[in-house]
Amino acid sequence: MGSKSFQSIATAAVHAGEPDPRIGGAVTMPIFQSATFLYEGGTDYHATRYVRLSNTPNHEVLHRKLAALEKAEAALVTSSGMAAISTTLLTVLQSGDHLLAMECPYGGTHGFITNELPRFGISHSFIDGSDPEDWRSKLQPNTRAIYVESIANPLMQVPDLVGIVKFARAHNLVSMVDNTFTSPVNFRPTEIGFDLSLHSCTKYLNGHSDLAAGAVIGRADQIEQIRLRLNHLGGMLDPHACYLLQRGIKTVALRVRQQNESALLIARFLEQHPSVDRVNYPGLESHPAHQRACDLFDGFGGMLSFELTGGLDAAERLLQRVTIPIVAVSLGGVESLIILPAATAYANVEPAERLRLGVRDGLIRLSVGIEDTNELIDDLRQALEG
Repeated sequence: MGSKSFQSIATAAVHAGEPDPRIGGAVTMPIFQSATFLYEGGTDYHATRYVRLSNTPNHEVLHRKLAALEKAEAALVTSSGMAAISTTLLTVLQSGDHLLAMECPYGGTHGFITNELPRFGISHSFIDGSDPEDWRSKLQPNTRAIYVESIANPLMQVPDLVGIVKFARAHNLVSMVDNTFTSPVNFRPTEIGFDLSLHSCTKYLNGHSDLAAGAVIGRADQIEQIRLRLNHLGGMLDPHACYLLQRGIKTVALRVRQQNESALLIARFLEQHPSVDRVNYPGLESHPAHQRACDLFDGFGGMLSFELTGGLDAAERLLQRVTIPIVAVSLGGVESLIILPAATAYANVEPAERLRLGVRDGLIRLSVGIEDTNELIDDLRQALEG
């Protein structure tokens, strides 16, 4: 079932992994709203057909489709992006191990690494994702993995991803990358040698802000170990959410390509506006890793952040004046979303640490949706100049 390969990611998003022949002749994958299935023999608990074991027909189609999108061996869906991240880290690492993690990751990831991993006896060091000397200086004999983001949240840094893979291989580390911001449309980590790619499918892969889901994609042997751990931790995705995610994925190429184009034009507009002090977007020539992003990615994504010359007060006024972007957390949906990261994802990070990381109180993060680009720019203009 679903073994055919496709040249284009747009075609793969629609057809890869789908059942062949179609179940009962249904063009759309049915929802198997059943917690348990007929016992078919065998002695392995993890092979029993049961919803918590992530092996229902709805799960299996998604696993095949996601693996195909990133040209990887296997995939596993979870109940949220953090379920994917936490389960993967707890599978790869054990008590006494050490993790190298890119500085300034997503706030939830930062919290898990700093607050939860130490309770399991797992230590960490934060690294500059673009400085191999920093990686080497912080490598320890018990270092087992290295964790980065393809485009970092919320400052849009692009680490030396090729260098990270080479470093991991040279030191026998498991290489992990959160690929949420780029999506498989713009970047497929296994193509350059990453062991594991993680996603909050809540964002671009689903694209409609109506579910929470996560995924881990990569080497089959590692995915199997993560699945066994997930079976015990219980962070599975329910069949109806599987169906919604599968439906959302079918339009991911169309949505992300529109968001790529729109975000670049908006970033250029903001960069030229006198009220804007700084724009963080890898598609801009002024971005310190612009050439790296050009070499690695098929598009620069729909996420950008910026600061106004008036600081926090000006940022709060802008959020009050915009009429199209919705002031709400999350990202990657069809609607544009705008937020202050210091007050949301980084609210639990100490102010001094936020400032050191570059997450100032007035930093604005914009997730560009699929609305008309000119209307978005006009709306931002009136909010800046009102």
